[in-house]
Amino acid sequence: MIFITLEHISAHVSFSLTFVITLIYWGTLIYKSEKLSNSGGKGMIVTCICITGVLVSRSLYSGHLPLSNLYESFMFLSWTSSMIHIVIQLRGQYAWWLGAITAPSAMLTHGFATLGLPDKMQESAMLVPALQSHWLMMHVSMILLSYATLLCGSLSSISLLVIASQINQKIFLNVKNYFFFNKNWYSHDQEKKELKHTFYLSLRNYRKWVFTNQLDQLSYRTIGLGFSLLTIGILSGAVWANEAWGSYWSWDPKETWALITWILFAIYLHTRINRGWKGQKPAIVASLGFILVWTCYLGVDLLGIGLHSYGWLL
Repeated sequence: MIFITLEHISAHVSFSLTFVITLIYWGTLIYKSEKLSNSGGKGMIVTCICITGVLVSRSLYSGHLPLSNLYESFMFLSWTSSMIHIVIQLRGQYAWWLGAITAPSAMLTHGFATLGLPDKMQESAMLVPALQSHWLMMHVSMILLSYATLLCGSLSSISLLVIASQINQKIFLNVKNYFFFNKNWYSHDQEKKELKHTFYLSLRNYRKWVFTNQLDQLSYRTIGLGFSLLTIGILSGAVWANEAWGSYWSWDPKETWALITWILFAIYLHTRINRGWKGQKPAIVASLGFILVWTCYLGVDLLGIGLHSYGWLL
């Protein structure tokens, strides 16, 4: 009973923290403040500790690793998002804007688990026979870790595309205005104002260009890690499937979409490593991966078909 109470308290505290931290990091995008960024980073550490308390408490009173249903997997996904933030922050990289990606990810996954799912689906239950295996920790944890890192990389690519489109639009408008003012022979004072305005916008565009390069590097590194984790998860799942069902691969909907997701991110890494693509082209591929990851993770389960339907929505 005490573990259940501790779980509920930790869940409510951690969700409240993720909501406040999300607002803090979104505020740093408008008003860059080192104090706000530092407070958000400390808040993410406290949030990670609280979610760890949720998972540990649930593990203690259920008697198994808390990765057996949709609620537990979403909580683990939220915990992973906060851990990704902490690890990257400790490396001293992308500190002030990283939380604008990781904090909303942690908040939305946490909120869906605690507020979006009915109480019955949040209750811990006995493991079905197929899940009573030592492969549960290896396979499911690797898959969920890969989902979190791939989603973080994909969101970075989506942010890159949004910012890059704004830069391209402003450059086009600046060039158009330059030719317009020269053609119509505006006064010297007006021309100075336009040149000053153009210089200011060019400086802002340069900062955004640096920002997009950072997003590109973050996306590349996190997707590289997520791809490795997904590979391990698929291989361990194949071994587990052979033990449980007698075949390594059965073209189950979950397996099929996992393979499609793996192929897409393999294409992304191929274009980066062998083709030398950078910036918007590989970002488009990674953005498609955002849809595929959610389709594989949640979309297939909504259909309630296949060998992976138990322990989730049905």
